[in-house]
Amino acid sequence: MNVLLIGSGGREHALAWKLAASPLLEKLYAAPGNPGIAGEAECVALDVDDHPAVAAFCREKAIGLVVVGPEAPLVAGLGDALRAAGIAVFGPSRAAAQLEGSKGFTKDLCARFGIPTGAYGRFTDAVEAAAYVREKGAPIVVKADGLAAGKGVTVAMTVEEALAAVATCFDGAYGKAGAEVVVEEYLDGEEVSFFCLCDGVTALPFGSAQDHKRVGDGDTGPNTGGMGAYAPVPAMTAAMEERVMREIVEPTVRGMAELGHPFSGVLFAGLMITASGPKLIEYNVRFGDPECQVLMMLLEDDLLPLLLAVAEGCLSGLSAHWRDQAALTVVVAAKGYPGTPEKGSVIRGLDRAEEAGAKVFHAGTAKRDGVLVANGGRVLAVTATGHSVAEAQAAAYAAVDRIDWPGGFCRRDIGWRAISRG
Repeated sequence: MNVLLIGSGGREHALAWKLAASPLLEKLYAAPGNPGIAGEAECVALDVDDHPAVAAFCREKAIGLVVVGPEAPLVAGLGDALRAAGIAVFGPSRAAAQLEGSKGFTKDLCARFGIPTGAYGRFTDAVEAAAYVREKGAPIVVKADGLAAGKGVTVAMTVEEALAAVATCFDGAYGKAGAEVVVEEYLDGEEVSFFCLCDGVTALPFGSAQDHKRVGDGDTGPNTGGMGAYAPVPAMTAAMEERVMREIVEPTVRGMAELGHPFSGVLFAGLMITASGPKLIEYNVRFGDPECQVLMMLLEDDLLPLLLAVAEGCLSGLSAHWRDQAALTVVVAAKGYPGTPEKGSVIRGLDRAEEAGAKVFHAGTAKRDGVLVANGGRVLAVTATGHSVAEAQAAAYAAVDRIDWPGGFCRRDIGWRAISRG
């Protein structure tokens, strides 16, 4: 089978690496890909916003499955256009992608179907939003309703910080994404990323991971797209997973079908494990980045038939099997991130890093005159496994230290919560 993978980040490199290992795969294409993905797939210069052009490419290359990595093409309706052309797609419809494309949509879904989440208000008026903030007090969370490339969420510890976040949204900092604002209750507990494959009816648990959002050690500094992750998460016990499926995921799948928007793809539940049980923070409609990297390292099964079963609506009866190990990934970012990253610095030593037993997934890299350079904020995801999180952490950092890139930096404490528990 020929497969087209959409995307260019570390998540897509991990998916490409896992798909390339499938005996069912004949040819893997990636649009646009990156230098790491180019080792697994043929990278093609397709404009993924041009849906007819993507469909034409799929017909020309006899593509049997399109795997959409990032959220923006899904929210823009790429999945709908390809399905209308008779092409199998792993990824939800535009209507179902509202679970990520509109935070207000998801909160309303939770209210309608009794899914545990924080109390909230939706606002299209800055004055009303500010009044709600003053009424509720801090800590409180302010979110741009739409897609804001991970930058539209403020966890405000003071009323003043929350009011500033409201003003930022309505002043146009996030464009259309901030035209509506969701203000919601601050949830206290341990955050977990939980994944399920869904075909519109059936939901198959597909692993848990814990991301590290703050840029600095000890969870300090501004939020980022993720500075590292590990899996599995000790807090996600079998009993907790059963609760999450029963109380959060299954009502969501039933609710979306009832609304006429059956969800097909990977459902990424951002959870807070509170003293009273799991609560939904938000949904994403694609694999997490960097969570995908650790999940792909641990998945024993061939990924391709699982994704194809989702696309074809025949997930029922299938299962996923995982290595009895831990995996940990360290994101190495360009200096300046999460502000303005410094681009163009030369990266060397990736072969030496992989000789140490790790896998280096490319995210923001490019080739210039045959030399690998930084071309984004989060640039590499150095990923390793071990019998414990501590062992995986040691292996990952040993590999990081073999990379010659003075223009990069990383956190040195990824996995600290799991390791502190012993």
